[in-house]
Amino acid sequence: MSSLVFDCDGVLADTERDGHRVAFNQMFAEFGLPAFWSEEEYKERLQIAGGKERLATLFTPEFADCIGFRGDARQKADMIARWHARKTQIYLELVEAGQVPTRPGIRRIISEALAAGWRLAVASTSSEPAVRAVLAQAAGDDAKRFDLVLAGDVVLRKKPAPDIYTLALQRLGVPGETVLVVEDSRNGLISAVQAGLRCVVTVSAYTVDETFDGAALIVSSLGDPGSEATRVHANRSCGVLGEYVTLDDLARCLRPACQLPRPSLVALAAAVADQHRLERRGP
Repeated sequence: MSSLVFDCDGVLADTERDGHRVAFNQMFAEFGLPAFWSEEEYKERLQIAGGKERLATLFTPEFADCIGFRGDARQKADMIARWHARKTQIYLELVEAGQVPTRPGIRRIISEALAAGWRLAVASTSSEPAVRAVLAQAAGDDAKRFDLVLAGDVVLRKKPAPDIYTLALQRLGVPGETVLVVEDSRNGLISAVQAGLRCVVTVSAYTVDETFDGAALIVSSLGDPGSEATRVHANRSCGVLGEYVTLDDLARCLRPACQLPRPSLVALAAAVADQHRLERRGP
């Protein structure tokens, strides 16, 4: 039996630019914080996995002085948690209002995979309420048939560390060679590859220029018949794609005959170093 594990943001739906970014900025305004993330700045912030981790990068000495913060690390963590809770509430309102569109092909592939007996899961570092709200919008009633939803702070290390996908494997209780991950970012791809999993990348507007060495398939989206056609950026699978990605196309990405190049150790180390550098960086 095969398994399909989806990231959430940028994979199930176009959540980042018109969802999370908007929610962060509205929260900044409500709390009177001296911050605003433009589309370009938010693109860079996305190199840091996790909303709380992104908020932590605001805390330069200048920012702390501006908001009159004189507390310790625990108080800073509590403050970030309050900000993040409000941001999540705003984001959920946007999702429920239909402001966060599902990506092409997602509902179709979910339905086909369930009909074919595949196991389905979501593995994301976004907050669990946000992930479940997006999944409900993207999958409809089929969301209840997912075997596993991992989200939020279920692992200490966020992507590009492999922890979230290693945990997914453990919870699903299946061999890694039967699992295919769908991601949209380089950090997500590296996380999946380090966990020993095959990965398909559906690039988003924020990640289209990233490097995806090691992915079995890199496409603009899964596409849908009679609607948006799939643009193929790279195909290292064992088949030829048509106008949209089918479940058979995804199954071919798992075949042992498909020998995929792995990101080099240098590339993996660079990705982790970039993550740490960005987490230490101020606004």
